[in-house]
Amino acid sequence: MLAALAVLLGLLMALHAWLPDTAGVGSLVETFLPWFGLAIPVLLLAALVRRSASAAVALLLPAVVWTSLFGGLLLGDGAHGGGSDLTVVSHNVGADNRDPAGTARDLAASGADVLALEEITERARGTYEKELADAYPHHTVLGTVGLWSKSPLSDVEAVDTAIDVGPLGAAKPDSVKAGYNRALRATVATDRGPVAVYVAHLGSVRVMPRSGFWTESRDRNARALAEAIAAERNERVVLLGDLNGSTDDRALVGLTSRLDSAQEEAGSGFGFSYPADFPVVRIDQILVGGVTTDRSWVLPATGSDHRPVAAGLSW
Repeated sequence: MLAALAVLLGLLMALHAWLPDTAGVGSLVETFLPWFGLAIPVLLLAALVRRSASAAVALLLPAVVWTSLFGGLLLGDGAHGGGSDLTVVSHNVGADNRDPAGTARDLAASGADVLALEEITERARGTYEKELADAYPHHTVLGTVGLWSKSPLSDVEAVDTAIDVGPLGAAKPDSVKAGYNRALRATVATDRGPVAVYVAHLGSVRVMPRSGFWTESRDRNARALAEAIAAERNERVVLLGDLNGSTDDRALVGLTSRLDSAQEEAGSGFGFSYPADFPVVRIDQILVGGVTTDRSWVLPATGSDHRPVAAGLSW
């Protein structure tokens, strides 16, 4: 039985893309895929207690699969060295953040050239604009997302990520037409040429008692955002935001097939960002195209329930 469990674990990790997404099971497994590795030492201990050679040998399968999937993230610091042309930070600042001024000061202290903020409330918007004004003379806020930059911004526009339908079927105003925007695009002028920067906050996911892992809103938003990025003409593209999914999640394939994960390219470790007190998953992403990631890291917690993520980019 131990050997069979070991083989099933290895097959589950290796063939996760084949899992049906009934009730969101496939998406849920892929979101927490790195944590399946914890089952390996547990099964190994059981094999040693039972003195089962067959189980120990069978554990080679999940061990090899997990290492091939995630081993690269744990080897070295992943940095590509040298100075960066652009340093970016993305942060879901949290609608319930009780200290937006402190969060803004923490973000400004990061020294980033570009800041992307998600889940900005009308109540806190003025605070962020005031606290970040000195360090970032250029900024735009559309709906609940905003972009602050040390360099000029142009071609600012909202990106319609489609109507958000709640888990109980009630439509919520989550489109540009409804005036509740959750994604934007802007061109950032740099000394090395323009960069197209997208800021996005995809729909939430929910665990529902009857329907399972609900991802309909997030998945629809991801498809619409992927279509917008596919039509982008600038060769340098940076996507910053809370995507409510890991890069292993099939729902984000439209994005991850076009853009590279900064964390996977030059990060150290998994770069988990949520929840802030004890991060277990990376749903806050920096995805890039046409640029090289020199370094990717997670910043200390602020007053939000997410941690900020950062990357240094060059081209």
